[in-house]
Amino acid sequence: MTANNPTVTAFNPDSTVPQPAGLLEALIARVEAEINELQFPHFSKDDSLNLGLLLVELGKSRKLPIAIDITKGDQVLFHVALDGATPDNERWIQAKQRTAARYEIPSLLVGLRGRLHGGRIEDHGWFDESTYAPHGGCFPVYVAGVGAVATVTVSGLPQQQDHDLVVEALREILESMQPG
Repeated sequence: MTANNPTVTAFNPDSTVPQPAGLLEALIARVEAEINELQFPHFSKDDSLNLGLLLVELGKSRKLPIAIDITKGDQVLFHVALDGATPDNERWIQAKQRTAARYEIPSLLVGLRGRLHGGRIEDHGWFDESTYAPHGGCFPVYVAGVGAVATVTVSGLPQQQDHDLVVEALREILESMQPG
């Protein structure tokens, strides 16, 4: 196995067994770098539609059983369930979206930071699992100089894959906004 093999080098947030030291911190650093990278110049309703349609295209072309949501405050800007998505995905979307909106960071990062000193954030009595889900798949949309203005959520895959799909789409949309 090589150092590029993700089964060797990546922290698995779904694993219940101990993982090599440093992998959790490396994944936290990666998600923090994604936050710094994915700063939009603006985010309009048209941008939200383009992002949602890109996620639909990615999901359909890969035959992913996902639900997709883009929300700004209390307003749903885009929402769809692709073939294979279930009603459970709706609950996960809502809980991950509330988590990212409350903390203004990706839902995956909330869960990862909760593990830094052992345990999980869900183990704390003050964390309401009926309302929040610190699992990957929801990423705030950040506008440079403004902060988080919306959230984009995917549910239906293992949490790291949900997160990575959202990041892939955000990167592509942000790249399309660059001049030239």
